[in-house]
Amino acid sequence: QVQLVESGGGLVQAGGSLRLSCAASRSIFSFTIMGWYRQAAGKQRELVARISRGGTYYVDSVKGRFTISRDNAKNTMYLQMSSLKPEDTAVYYCNLAESYSGPNYWGQGTQVTVSS
Repeated sequence: QVQLVESGGGLVQAGGSLRLSCAASRSIFSFTIMGWYRQAAGKQRELVARISRGGTYYVDSVKGRFTISRDNAKNTMYLQMSSLKPEDTAVYYCNLAESYSGPNYWGQGTQVTVSS
């Protein structure tokens, strides 16, 4: 088991930046699949970015603007978001898994609101 706590969300103007953090309650070294998802009001949750052994994935709408990273020493995963757009407004969730077939863990979510 692991508990995840996201932080760093807030209200920002279009064109601004935010850095989301996902702090884990224990070592994240064994988690080979780490991702950020978002869910906008009235929409399905979507994968935004993911780090895995296969590489790094970004949904097309955030390529070149968002960067996912991890710091094993701090048991923390990050999502650096820049050039934010109103359509990035959503609740952002982090997700960790040791494998695609095993259990995965979610944080509680952090709200990101981008004003135009």
